[in-house]
Amino acid sequence: MLDKLALLGFGQGGWGLALLQGAFITISIALATLPFGLALGLIVALGKRSDSAILRWLSTVYTTVFRGVPELLTLYIIYFGIQILLQELWAKLGLPGNFSMPPFVAGMVALGVVLSAFSSEVWVGALNSIQKGQREAASALGLSKAQAFRLVVFPQLIRVALPGLGNNWMVLLKETSLVSVITLPDIMFITTRANVVTKEPFLFFGAAMLIYFAFSLISAWGLGRVEARTNRGFAAFGGATR
Repeated sequence: MLDKLALLGFGQGGWGLALLQGAFITISIALATLPFGLALGLIVALGKRSDSAILRWLSTVYTTVFRGVPELLTLYIIYFGIQILLQELWAKLGLPGNFSMPPFVAGMVALGVVLSAFSSEVWVGALNSIQKGQREAASALGLSKAQAFRLVVFPQLIRVALPGLGNNWMVLLKETSLVSVITLPDIMFITTRANVVTKEPFLFFGAAMLIYFAFSLISAWGLGRVEARTNRGFAAFGGATR
């Protein structure tokens, strides 16, 4: 038993350092994907509520496609398909060398577009909860649409959307495991490699499970603190936004 646990250590023959590096890659790609995916999701949500029928249609098609296509397939399309197209374009432009998409960037973009498709629904629901009178009051005060959104709508939007966006983050943490298929050395890539070398699947996949579980616990605690903070002013006025 001790011999097996030594495989998780930091000494000679141990995989401890590699697992830590894999955990760092996992949390790094999740943190890099989050702002990209949420910002793109908000843009898509605004498109769904646009006065333009074309924008509404395009936004609906976007969310339908990326919510319906498996995440792994999206990752393959972006890493292999888009990379081939860019390589052909690179050659046609006569640029020196070859274009190569880093796995980290491909993973971030693929996970980001999937996150944006799901988070857009959260944003739409939150936008629908903001009363029309809020915007009318902002307009009466002389605020432009951009100012009204930034100063009046968005702070309320975050409070309403945060629980749903928190769920999106928890799902994103688990979906980062997919990037191992494009040779990005995240937790799953390292544990799979360690299993091949040591033939100890329960040990290493169990260790991976505990790392993901630790990330989830820390995330749940952090999200709870953020939600409590964003709800302080709302609760102080008896939960009214009128």
